[in-house]
Amino acid sequence: MKVLIIEDELRARKHMASLLTTHFPQMEIVGETASVKDSVRWLSTHPAPDVIFMDVELSDGSSFDIFTRLDVPSPVIMTTAYDQYAIQAFGVNAVDYLLKPIGLEDLRRAVSRVVSGEAVKPVSEAMRSILDQVRKEKFLIRLNDRIVPVRTADIAYFYSEDKNSYLVTLAGSSYVLDESLDAIAGSLDPSAFFRISRGCIISEGVIDSVSRLVGSRLRISLRRDIPALTDFTVSRARVDDFLTWLER
Repeated sequence: MKVLIIEDELRARKHMASLLTTHFPQMEIVGETASVKDSVRWLSTHPAPDVIFMDVELSDGSSFDIFTRLDVPSPVIMTTAYDQYAIQAFGVNAVDYLLKPIGLEDLRRAVSRVVSGEAVKPVSEAMRSILDQVRKEKFLIRLNDRIVPVRTADIAYFYSEDKNSYLVTLAGSSYVLDESLDAIAGSLDPSAFFRISRGCIISEGVIDSVSRLVGSRLRISLRRDIPALTDFTVSRARVDDFLTWLER
C-alpha cells in the first residue's frame, strides 16, 4: 500500500512516518510534501497513492485548496486539531481523521477503514461537503457573562500574538478567540479570506493596496478605516497563491 504524507511540520511528518514504518510494514511511503504547491505538483506527476495522510493547515494555505486544483481519487486520512463538529463532518463523509497528537490505536482504526474499503467516496466530493458543513457564518465571542455574535461578513482579519488568537471587525473592535488560526482557517470561505502568513488571515474587502518588498515578499496596506493591529506582510511561500487569489 503506497502512502503520501502531506504535513508541513517536520517533527509531525517524521512521527507519522515512524508510526507507519514501525507498525504497518505493508505500507510504503512514496512521497512527503509540506505545502499546497508541492502537493499539487507531486500528485500531478506521480501515480495516485493508495492513501494520503494530510494535515489540514499547510505552509502556504489550507490543504482543502489541493482539491480545488485537481481531482484526487485516493482516500484521505486527515490529521487535524478541529473541534468535535468538524470531526463529525469528516466521519460522515467517509474521509477519516486523526486528532493530534496522533495515537497508535487511532491510527490503526483509520488504516483499517482504508484497507476495508470504507473510504470510498470521491475525495473532491467529500471535501466540498465538508467545507459546506464546517464553514462558519458567525463567531460567538464570550465576554464574561455575555456572548457577542460576530458575523463572518463583518470581520476584517484574524491574527495571532503571544499564543493568543484575535478577531478584528470592520468596525474596529478586537476580540480574543478560543480557536487557533489553524482551526479558524479551515472554517472560512477561501474566496473571501486568505492566510497571508502563519500569524494573519485577511479579508479581501479590507485590502487597499499591495506593495513589493525586498526578498519577493509583499506588504498589504489596509483601508484607512480599518485599524492595523498586526503585521500584514505576505510570507514568501504564499506570495504566488496570494496574487492568484487577489486576481481571480
